[in-house]
Formats: sequence, structure tokens, C-alpha cells
Amino acid sequence: MVKAEIIVIGSGIAALKTALEASEHKHVILITKSNIRHSNSYLAQGGIAAAISDRDRVSLHKKDTLAAGQRYNKVKAVEKLVEEAPLVIAELIQSGMQFDHDDDGTLMLGMEGAHSERRILHSHGDATGKYIMEHLIACLKNSTITVMENTTAVELIIGKDDSCIGVKTLDKAGELVIYHAEQTVLATGGCGSLYHFNSNSQTVSGDGIALAFKVGAKVRDMEFIQFHPTLLFINGKAEGLVSEAVRGDGAILVTERGRPIMEGVHSLKDLAPRHIVAQTIFSYLQRGEKVFLDISMIKDFKKRFPTVSSLCEKSGLDLQFGKIPVAPGNHFLMGGIEVNEWGQTSVPSLYAVGEVACTGVHGANRLASNSLLEGLVFGNSLGHLLAKLPARSIPEEKEQSKDSCHFLSLPDFEALQEKLMNEAGIVRNEAGLARLKDFLETFNMEKLLQMEVTELSIKEIKIINAMIVAWLIAESALTRTESRGGHFRSDYPCEDDGQWLEDSVILACTDVKNRVKGRRLYEHIEA
Repeated sequence: MVKAEIIVIGSGIAALKTALEASEHKHVILITKSNIRHSNSYLAQGGIAAAISDRDRVSLHKKDTLAAGQRYNKVKAVEKLVEEAPLVIAELIQSGMQFDHDDDGTLMLGMEGAHSERRILHSHGDATGKYIMEHLIACLKNSTITVMENTTAVELIIGKDDSCIGVKTLDKAGELVIYHAEQTVLATGGCGSLYHFNSNSQTVSGDGIALAFKVGAKVRDMEFIQFHPTLLFINGKAEGLVSEAVRGDGAILVTERGRPIMEGVHSLKDLAPRHIVAQTIFSYLQRGEKVFLDISMIKDFKKRFPTVSSLCEKSGLDLQFGKIPVAPGNHFLMGGIEVNEWGQTSVPSLYAVGEVACTGVHGANRLASNSLLEGLVFGNSLGHLLAKLPARSIPEEKEQSKDSCHFLSLPDFEALQEKLMNEAGIVRNEAGLARLKDFLETFNMEKLLQMEVTELSIKEIKIINAMIVAWLIAESALTRTESRGGHFRSDYPCEDDGQWLEDSVILACTDVKNRVKGRRLYEHIEA
């Protein structure tokens, strides 16, 4: 058994920022199931938003965030995000982070969908996430933080006082290692790789959400999933992300014959909020029409977008024709583990930060380039909080009965990906969501929720966690009988402010039976 004051599970921007700030006064162990460079943050092509130009205002950044979120956001969380953005960016630059500059030496600020001003900072064109992460990893090497790579968190440990006291893990060889901690932080990312078409790192499969739900943490807004409009689409497969910054530089979405598809759909056309663009592209694909991103008007495309260019070339696409075939896919989860502004979950001494957490900052749809910002802002404040917490005695582990894993039957992970994409994807309805939920419950979800996972392989645990998260998505999407943001139901195609603007779907329960029944709780959202 290993002891620490703080354990952070994850390796993205939120995990690293939290760990770095907490390590100023605490012993921190950072645990990641792969290596430290495998995260969505590292893959992020888009930039990071902050109102730092003379033309921009924090109030405008707030307004844009609320508009993209379909007014469903928690206003206090949004205010925290946009007000602290300039400060965390300034601190990042002061610590040595290099962002792109114009020829005159001023910071280069880009435009992306649903932003009213140019406020997107980039690094090396479309490799912002990679270079921010490399900067933080360099800081990590100069800290006292212990990093445990290839270590998979498989079960949170609950003490006799019902607080979280650490985590059980399996190392690369499948050996069980137990970590006890005064405070435990989940920063495991969203659940993007559960979908057949996605832009995510394949390590991002919803583990943290499942771990938290199994120990009683409240989970909310799981129906709100952002599908990025433009994934490179070759021979029926999504090969990677084509950054929204490409459209920000003037590229437009067209049919094979060159007809612009966003004309007349939204006043912002190709820079409309992502759910609108994704749904529009999807409607064309359903009719059998291919959609392309016309980049012919962008000068020096390979220099401006080296990551996208490399992706296209590796996939055998010749960019000289000026068109990139695209399709939408899972990109970001707005919901997750319910937390307050300091990252505290409903389980004492268990915190969540980044995409795995739901602060309410994104509402029903995330504004472009607010995700890296969220990791920095909320990771910063959580790290500061953890650094100042008084020491606590770790209680003994609470005894809990677990089911044996004999005769375990599980679906193929790929089959689950297909079902999620088909039944709980860009366009949903009651029949499809019910089919998904019924399929999952044939595998005895009640038993899976109380399985003794330390007897299982890492592959089996991944599938079980994926099934739990898929069930949460299906239940949440069935419950919300309207369309809003990233949640579009063809049988309820309109927003219903009277019922749903101030109500959220929160799944929480006190026993396994209620979890599988999906007891639906509603909580008032701050105006």
C-alpha cells in the first residue's frame, strides 16, 4: 500500500495543473493508465480562449459562452471561467509558455465558431494542446510530484466515514496496487472513444465517471455530448480532427458539387455553434451526399495548419485539390460528475476537474476553445484549495459485499461503440435510446455495478465502465424530452424552456437497485 496526501488520476491539462498547484504544499501522486502524453489535451488542435485584446471584453466572452450553451449554463461558473482566463494565460506566459505572434510581435488571436471577437490563442498553428502540455510536463519534471504511468484506476476506496480514501489500481502486469490518500482527484477526461466516430484519445473512455458513480457520486447532464462537425472522413472511417480554426480562417462546408451547405441555416454560417453545423452535415450524409471542407481560399495552408496537413497526407489525401472530406463525431462531454466551483463531488474528499466534471460552465454545448481554458482555470483553483487543506486522518476501509465474476458475459467494445453512435449519436429518439438501454440491461447492470473488479482484466474493466457510462447517457437522453445544444431528439425537436431550462437530469442513488432503475432527480439551476 502506498500513501499520499493528494492523488490525481489522469494526465490532461486539468490533471497536470491541479497536481502542480497542489504540490506547492502537499505530496502528490499522479496516476495515469497510459503515458503522460496520451490525453485529449495533448491532441487539442484548437486554441485557448481569453478576452485579452483591446477590442474584447470579459462580458463578451461570457455572453458568447452562455449563447453557445443555450442559456443552460451555471452563470457563476461561466463568470469564474471568463474572469480568471486573462490571469491564468498571463501566468502561463510568465512561466515560459510560447504562443504564436503576429509579425509586429503582438499575440496572434484567432476567430472560431460562435465567438464575437478574435480571442483564440494558438501555439505552433494547430498544435496548441501539444505545446501547452509539453510546457506543463516540463514543469512537472521540476516538481516533487510522483508520476505513475501505465497504472489503471479500477476502484475508488470508501472509508467507514463514507469519504473517499484512495484508489485501487492495476499495473501493466495486472498486479493490484492500493493507494491511500487524504484527498483524491478524478481528472480522467470524458467518454469520447466510446463512440465509433470520435476525435478523442483512445484512452478517454469514461472510466472516471463510472468509478465515481459506483461509489455514489451524483452524475448529471450526460445527454449533452458535443459532436465536432469536422473529422477527416476517409473510406467510412473517422481518421482524426480537422480543427474549427480552419473554418475560422475562411474555409466553408460544401457538397461534392461545391454548394455551400450552411447558407440560410444560421446567421454565422460555417461558424455557427457546433451542434448546428454537426446536425447539418449529418443530414446530408443521411441522404447519401458527401460533405467537404473547401480550403482553397486559405493561403499557405500547410504552414498555417501543419497538424491537419500531416493527418490528411498520412491518410492519402492530396490537399492540392483544396477539399477535405468530413463527417461529425463525438468530441466533448458537457455533463459528467457533478461538482461545485471548487471541484468537490457529492462524496467527501473526492474531487473532479476537467472534462470528467460537470461544473455547469458549458451548459448544453461548449463554446470552442473553452475546454483547455476550463482545465487551467478550474485546475488552478482546485490545486490551490488542496494545497491549503488541513491534514486529515485516513479512516479504515468500509466493508462492502462484492459479487464474484464467475460466468461473466460482456459485449465487444466495438459493438458498444456502434450502438452508441447509432442510438445515442447526433440525432436521437425514444425508440433508439430504449433499444440501447434494453441492450445494456440484458447484461445484468445491477451485478456489473457491484462486481469485484480486482479479479478482472483491464480489458474487462474497461468494457464494464463503458457500459455504465453508456447506460447513463441513454437514461439521461431518454429523460430529457426536448432538444437543446448537443442533445437533439427527432421526436422532440424543439427547446422546452417551460420544463427544461431550469431542470437538469441528475442520476444519483443510495443502492444498486435504484441505480439500475435510474431514479431521476431534478435540481434547480442558478439563473
